[in-house]
Amino acid sequence: MDFALLLTLAVAVTGAIWLLDLVWWRPARRARLMASVEAGTTEGLEPAARERALKEPWPVDYARSFFPVLLVVLVLRSFLVEPFQIPSGSMRPTLEVGDFILVNKFAYGLRLPVVDTKVVDIDEPERGDVMVFRFPDEPSVNFIKRVVGLPGDRIRYEDKQLYVNGRPVPKALLEAGPEGAPDELLFEERLGEVAHPIYNNPRDPGPQMREIVVPQGHYFTMGDNRDHSNDSRYWGFVPEENVVGKAFAVWMHWDGGLPSFTSVRRIQ
Repeated sequence: MDFALLLTLAVAVTGAIWLLDLVWWRPARRARLMASVEAGTTEGLEPAARERALKEPWPVDYARSFFPVLLVVLVLRSFLVEPFQIPSGSMRPTLEVGDFILVNKFAYGLRLPVVDTKVVDIDEPERGDVMVFRFPDEPSVNFIKRVVGLPGDRIRYEDKQLYVNGRPVPKALLEAGPEGAPDELLFEERLGEVAHPIYNNPRDPGPQMREIVVPQGHYFTMGDNRDHSNDSRYWGFVPEENVVGKAFAVWMHWDGGLPSFTSVRRIQ
């Protein structure tokens, strides 16, 4: 279900009904009432009859009530902040299954809802950003990964080491077999100014990727759970037009029980 499309249609329909009532239907109701009053009919002078004559039809009543609310939701969701839920473990340990995150929709420019056309340039993704984007092979599905390669970058991944422009990305071992991931090694990796955790499984040979160049207008992304992530190593680059926004906070965690707000935090 394309929620953005449904929301946009709801705003358009309720707004059109409200506008038609404001411009045509309401004046017509008042004109009919005034004509009845001027004709001196008893019915036209009765308060109950006046109320019935001026009463809005139920579609107009609903449209007038819901249009402002739907419009505010559309503006907030399309241009400011949109919530998402993490469905898989590809970004562990940064993001866990069941985390609810907030995505900044204007960090990389303002885009029109539904058509996703950028209308205002603000900034571009940077290395280390946790980015939400529409999966190139199935644009109706949203993915979340970390940006590791910018347009023009040379990217290589070999023996669990990431190389950017010929240089190994620094990483330091933090813990072996951390809680919740006994088969993993927990590292801190540094992409530019961003230090973030990653998992590597020493028992999993993982993919080997020769050096490739990121095309202009595209990005190379990887999951922090390096040996359990379906990312650019397998399906290629993310086109700029598929970018949705920058994830910046976890505001709730829900794994089927009671929602937890103790894990509210900024995403690095």
